[in-house]
Amino acid sequence: MAIEEADLIVIGSGQGGVPLAVDFARAGKRVVLFERGELGGTCVNYGCTPSKAFLASAHNAGRARLAASLGVHADVRVDQRAVMERVRRVRAGWHDGIGPKLQKAGVDLVHANAAFSGERTVRGGGREIRATTVLIDTGASAAIPPIAGIADVPYLTNATFFDLDVLPERLIVVGAGYIGLELGQGAQRLGSHVTIVHGKDRVMEREEADASAVIRTSFERDGVAFRFDAAATSVTHDGASFRVTLADGSTLEGDGLLLATGRKPNTSDLATDASRVALAGNGTVVVDDYLRTTCPGVFAIGDVAGQPAFTHVSWEDFRRVRSTLAGTPRRRDDRVLSYCTFTEPQLARTGLTEEQAKAEGMAVRAVTLQLEDVARGAEWDLELGFYRLVVDANNDKILGATMVGYEAGELIHVLGFAIELGATWRDLDAFVGIHPTFGEGLPSLARLLE
Repeated sequence: MAIEEADLIVIGSGQGGVPLAVDFARAGKRVVLFERGELGGTCVNYGCTPSKAFLASAHNAGRARLAASLGVHADVRVDQRAVMERVRRVRAGWHDGIGPKLQKAGVDLVHANAAFSGERTVRGGGREIRATTVLIDTGASAAIPPIAGIADVPYLTNATFFDLDVLPERLIVVGAGYIGLELGQGAQRLGSHVTIVHGKDRVMEREEADASAVIRTSFERDGVAFRFDAAATSVTHDGASFRVTLADGSTLEGDGLLLATGRKPNTSDLATDASRVALAGNGTVVVDDYLRTTCPGVFAIGDVAGQPAFTHVSWEDFRRVRSTLAGTPRRRDDRVLSYCTFTEPQLARTGLTEEQAKAEGMAVRAVTLQLEDVARGAEWDLELGFYRLVVDANNDKILGATMVGYEAGELIHVLGFAIELGATWRDLDAFVGIHPTFGEGLPSLARLLE
């Protein structure tokens, strides 16, 4: 097999790999992209796109039921087949546009598993290609917990959940992180009876305790049941239903089982040793501050490189690598990290929490405004949640924020932008918010620091 030469090899067609491939190809470079699965990576096929289309239906159903407090009594009837068909239709719309985009740019697409066969040399699909630059963008997939019998039952993960035609009448979710909570609440609102099993004492245990408490309250209001400090030890399936045994000897029965206990990097098939690309103990690709691996010319981005597992981080990693290759190096952490969980209410974060800032040795001040004290919250009966601001006690600069409430993911951008600009809480206080909006609460929050 003759080795072909290229300027860039991209392994994986996620939200960072595709734009880099297209940019290089449009600049007249020879680019080869390997993809063993569906084009678009996790976001388009199993993550953001289908899950948010799913939640669009779920949250509309949930809001309609909760409208009784406003004097609006709705008879909510969910057509689960129509919901899931729409989810797949939305997903296909995004997925189907990627191939033509790559083709138009002149990217050589190889539908095959890729593995290194030498330094910056990749083999797959009956071809072997060597390039000056290689980008690893293989992402991550569901980590399957060590539950006895799990290999013998038809469990679900985020990769298979959206292929359902109808939802299980009784759904057991193992894991109360972002995926488990979004799909769990969504399924409950669309007609399932959901029980969430979690090994910790609260949901989203990496978040602030009062923030996770708000999410739990909302879920229980919807009818979701929780089993905390619980571990699933074994599972059986009789062809129709699941029986999950917990560590305390109790059992749960359901018609569906969703595993959402974490992610593992997709590196096991890459044969990274052949290109002197080191892996960490958890399987992620070892990178430096500029996303460079231990092999010169090979970069890795997104969650396969241990970066925060968000699409917007992968996109920004693409911009970082592109800038570095152009001679203006950018660091992997040179932007404020913001993110949101699309439960209802949403939990959104930007920058540092009070605890994180103190751990870095900073003197900080933190204030919290309850959503019930924001006029729009009271008027719309959406009072569950709060806004929190963390500032540097020495120079008043905004360091971070936590927002839990209706569409908090939209509002958090304001504070993330403020941090990027080096704004102080006094700058936020001086801003005149529109009355009555949720955003009006931001200057009111800052004013608590006077």
